[in-house]
Parts: sequence; C-alpha cells; structure tokens
Amino acid sequence: MPQYLLGICQPDGGTPDPEVLADIAARLEAVTEEMKAKGVWVFSGGLHPAAAAKVVRASGDGVLCTDGPFAEGKEHLGGFTVVTAPGAEAATEWARRISEITTLPVELRQFH
Repeated sequence: MPQYLLGICQPDGGTPDPEVLADIAARLEAVTEEMKAKGVWVFSGGLHPAAAAKVVRASGDGVLCTDGPFAEGKEHLGGFTVVTAPGAEAATEWARRISEITTLPVELRQFH
C-alpha cells in the first residue's frame, strides 16, 4: 500500500500562545491515535524552526556546510506525518483533518 508524507507548512515568525498550542496538540494527538487504531499511521515528527537548519553539500573532496534553510521563504516544513493509505483520496482526508486542526496548509506527497 502506498505511503504519503503530510507536510505541515508553517509560517516563519512567532508561535501561537501556549493555550492555543495546547489545544492544537491535544487535537492532533487524537487524530494520531485514530490513525494508529486504523493502522494507517507510520510516524510523525515536529521540526525545529527553519533558522536552525543546516545545508550540507559534497564539495570536491570536502563538505560545505551552511547555516539556515536551503530555500528562502516565508514558510517552511514545520512537521510531518507519514501515513499508509489505499490512494490519494484517503491520504487527502487525513491531510484535510490535520489542516483543519492546525489552520495551516498541508502538502501531500506520495513516496516512490
């Protein structure tokens, strides 16, 4: 069965108040538990801000390492969930639910 990445597109800048984040986290946990119960959840993870990223490139015999995200932008991947689903429609429904909870766009991509 295909696997899909549900990537949460998070805007750069401040974070919501702790009370708001607590509600979002609780609602996301409930959806994650539902995914687990239905056998579609593979794994999830949150990421540190894009400013904490490092870009590593092979350069001749060495390695070039630069601070910050690879691409400049106003939003970056803030977290993700990987699900197993019979098709894009089923995966889209999980992405919709995550987007509804977080109020953020969720990018849906199928693994090769």
